[in-house]
Amino acid sequence: MAMGIRRAMPSAELDLCPMADGGEGTAAALLSAHGGRWVTRRVTGPLPEMKVDARFAMLVDGTTAVIEMAAASGLTLLAPTDRDPLNTTTFGTGELIVAAVKEGAKRIILGLGGSATIDGGIGCAQACGFTILTRDGEPTSMTEPLCGRDLQNVLLVKHGRGEITTGIELIGAADVTNPLLGPDGAAKIFGPQKGAKPAVVQLIDHQLAELAGRVGVENEAATPCSGAAGGLGFGVLAFFRGKLGSGFDLVADAVKLNDRLAGVDLCFTGEGRLDLQSVSGKTAFGVARRCRARQVPCVALAGSVDHGNEREFAEFTACFSICDGPISLESAVADAGRLIEQAAANCVRLWCSGSRPACG
Repeated sequence: MAMGIRRAMPSAELDLCPMADGGEGTAAALLSAHGGRWVTRRVTGPLPEMKVDARFAMLVDGTTAVIEMAAASGLTLLAPTDRDPLNTTTFGTGELIVAAVKEGAKRIILGLGGSATIDGGIGCAQACGFTILTRDGEPTSMTEPLCGRDLQNVLLVKHGRGEITTGIELIGAADVTNPLLGPDGAAKIFGPQKGAKPAVVQLIDHQLAELAGRVGVENEAATPCSGAAGGLGFGVLAFFRGKLGSGFDLVADAVKLNDRLAGVDLCFTGEGRLDLQSVSGKTAFGVARRCRARQVPCVALAGSVDHGNEREFAEFTACFSICDGPISLESAVADAGRLIEQAAANCVRLWCSGSRPACG
């Protein structure tokens, strides 16, 4: 974007502000705002047999860690043919939490975007040492990570038994506001993009509801954001006794977005795809709302734009797809840099054609 703006208007003064919403980029944005260091650990991937090198941020205060669950349990770590929420686990995310505590973290911000999972957080709780009883009456083994298909077998998740996370403040940073269950829940809204066929969507939604009932945490299941990360948001509330909030607001406050918008003539933001899911807490809409409140024009650039949602997109001054013709998703991703630069340059030229400073 910056390259395109400079190409169209060399005299422009730019403030490049890293943003995120709880998904990928959250740790980098908060590290940029506060300072600190990266820590890398080898942990379980989204499939129990996978191992991945995942990193998290330890902020400069030495006691706050920022973990993106997508680093260990993310959808992008799997080939499309391997995506199936019955087989995926948040166990590796739990291993990152344990690693952060061992690094000295007393407060953990857990980004809840980009998951390959719908396990309600049972894998994460298992990795953190929670006692999880199953139908056979035996505690789960730490060598056998729990997956989505194990939801039906979990009877009880016990806490307060000396887990490593005892006394740790855990904050789930969500990029959606969906509850755990029902037509707007984790399985029905996000299951298909994680590889779940309709029958599996219905099955997992039913099993999540039964788990919430058995554990006695129906209120947590109905809480906004509890459906984030395949129900890991629910797990943050029900098992870890943590808190949930907007990942966008957390990052926006950290980077002082409101202050940086003061005196701005034009703001650019973007997302891979702008659609109805974007309204529920994604970065682009958060930026647009803050711009609108301050009467700053806001332009969104996206790989694709669902123009059937004009009313929902009213927060933006304008939304444009970066694609310059019929193109496959793979080609668009591979050529994204050039396409974004070109779209930004064209937008600035149009903006400058009015009473703005002359463009280059």
